[in-house]
Amino acid sequence: MFKNILWDVDGTLFDTYPAITYAISKSLNEMGLSMALNVIDGLARQSLSHCVDTLSRRFKLDPDLLRRRFAEAYEKVDPANQLPFSGVSEVCGLIHSRGGVNIVVTHRDVRSTQTLLSAHTLAPFFSDIFSVEQGYPRKPDPAMILAALEKHTLNPDQTLLVGDRDMDIHAGRTAGVKTCLFGQASPANLVDFQIESYAQLLSHIKKFDL
Repeated sequence: MFKNILWDVDGTLFDTYPAITYAISKSLNEMGLSMALNVIDGLARQSLSHCVDTLSRRFKLDPDLLRRRFAEAYEKVDPANQLPFSGVSEVCGLIHSRGGVNIVVTHRDVRSTQTLLSAHTLAPFFSDIFSVEQGYPRKPDPAMILAALEKHTLNPDQTLLVGDRDMDIHAGRTAGVKTCLFGQASPANLVDFQIESYAQLLSHIKKFDL
């Protein structure tokens, strides 16, 4: 049974996609452009970089300009409006109380990740943050996961990677940890668990005494 969890952030720990979609839409609008919110949301759920690059090609924009405009708009979104998913706090708290570790592995920058964790009183449950900002390649490359395992001397057989995208699952399987897909998407890779709520994961963890 696993005792440690490696967490993705956007769409996994926190319901941030509505805020991300809003910020991208606002940035486009300020440049006299528009795109349906459901289209932006679908692109953002693949990755922010994919969304920015796709929209930049569509509207013949400098992707760095759109990225800067997005960052400015997103910075103004209150973290209080980007809630953790129901049950996240309970799962993180249980792992922490049992002597395990919660670690973030994310494409998001460290500062904004820390802001979200602190705003929702989750920071005390987390031991570390690994981000592409630190030079790690993006998932599905397993480098961030392998670095977390090495730095914290984690047993892969006792470590679970939780994410909402197939790239998360692929990275976890390549790194040799157990994997959990959160949400309703059909996984393209083999996955150890698929959940639609963290109550399911919490129930599973509680079945085992560490």
